[in-house]
Parts: sequence; C-alpha cells; structure tokens
Amino acid sequence: MKTLIIESGKGLKHYWRDVWEYRELFLFLAWRDILVRYKQTLIGISWAVIRPLLTMIIFTVIFGKLAKLPSNGIPYPVLVFVAMLPWQLFANSLQESSMSLIQNTNMVTKVYFPRIILPSTSIIVNLVDFIISVILLFFLMIYYQVFPHWPHMFILPFFVLLACMVALGAGLWLSSLNVKFRDFKYVIPFMIQLGMYLSPVGFSSNIIPEKWRFIYSLNPMVGVIDGFRWCLLGENIQFYWPGFIFSVGFVFVLFYSGLKFFQKTERSFADVI
Repeated sequence: MKTLIIESGKGLKHYWRDVWEYRELFLFLAWRDILVRYKQTLIGISWAVIRPLLTMIIFTVIFGKLAKLPSNGIPYPVLVFVAMLPWQLFANSLQESSMSLIQNTNMVTKVYFPRIILPSTSIIVNLVDFIISVILLFFLMIYYQVFPHWPHMFILPFFVLLACMVALGAGLWLSSLNVKFRDFKYVIPFMIQLGMYLSPVGFSSNIIPEKWRFIYSLNPMVGVIDGFRWCLLGENIQFYWPGFIFSVGFVFVLFYSGLKFFQKTERSFADVI
C-alpha cells in the first residue's frame, strides 16, 4: 500500500505533483458540478444561452439605442455579445471558485487532497457554458453578416487562457479569505456587478479618452475583452497595445500571488472553516 506523507510548506513543484496525483478527483468533481448545475432545472443547459442573450439585449438598448455610443461600424448586439463571452466566463468562475471551499466543508475537514482542486473545477464547468455561447455567437454573426478575422482567430485561445487565469487568480485569493471572513460572500457579488460596468462589456473601450486608456487598462479584463473583439471582429477594433502588455503582466502577477497565498493559508482551512 502506498503511504502518503503530508508536509507543510512544500514548494510549488511538489504542490503541482500532488495535484497531478489527484487528477481523477479533479475530473470527478468537475463532472459532478456540471451535472448538478442543470439538475432539476426547467430549461436545463439553455441557461448558458439565455443569460448572455438577455444581457446583450439590455446593453444594446441602453448603450446602443438610448446612449447611442459608437460601435466602430459593428452591429451593437455583436459588439456586446463578443464581450459577454470572456466576461461571463470570468464572472461565473470567480463567483463559484470563491465559494468553493465553503460549499465543500465536509470534504475540506475530513480528507486530505490539494484544496486548489475545488476552486479550479469551476473553470472547467464554466468553459462548457463558454463553448455553448461561442456557438450562439457564430449564428449571431452570420445573421448580422459579420465574419471573423481568421488570422486573428488563432490567437483567441490565448485570451481564453488569460480570462481563466484572472478568474482563478482572484478566486484563489477570495476563496482563502472567505474561509476566515465570511462577509466576503456578500462583497463578491457586488464586486462582480460593479466590475461589469467598469469593464468594456456594454461599450467599446475606444470611447475612453486616450490619456486615461493606460489607467483604464489596470482592469485586467479590459485587455481580455479587447483581445476577444480584436480576434473575432478584426480591423474594426483598435487594440491598445501598451495597456494590453501591462494587463498581461498584471494577470500573471495576480495568478502567481493568488496561488502562493492559497498555498500558504491552505494548511489552516480545516481548522478555521
């Protein structure tokens, strides 16, 4: 029988080795969450289509029809829906990963496994919704006769990865803090709601004055959303490279710091939770 020795303060190399050894648990929990999400729902997986579609309609009416914000010659529903793809992936993953430890208290307190598996599975679950929304987007683009810029399309997986890293990096911070400070569960939905209006979801970031573009890029989702639009809508999108380069660096710092903080506080989860 294989003996498992649990040590504290291990480096990231050993930590990832533990995660790999528990890969079957990771896949099982991801599949469990996918099944649970749509169990006993009236319209099932259609929620993955309805949520971004309704948000797109509301933003199109408010920003496109009433405020009459520019869309760079792109139909406003397409402009908004392209931004909804990374935002929904980020927002839903962050919401679920930040609550993952609290919602699995019995597992955390009774058996050892790398706790990072719990917030990480939320990424996989929401990637399923993301793929469904991508299919809807292509039907929407065909309807409005907007065709993707194929050379840029090959870079799209990179921006998907960035969105996942932002969600997981922030999720690791918040899930750790949520164990000790339970009022974070009330703050997180407000932060996500506020972030949607501070991010260029319902409008193009090109309306931000040039002198404020770099500061605006401090929001890492600005670079991700602009990247999606640049990949899918092509030359109609003016990509702000200085802000994007800074945003990518910030994403990696957020992810790495979240990972280190989570690893540092993980040993106390079972006692505090």
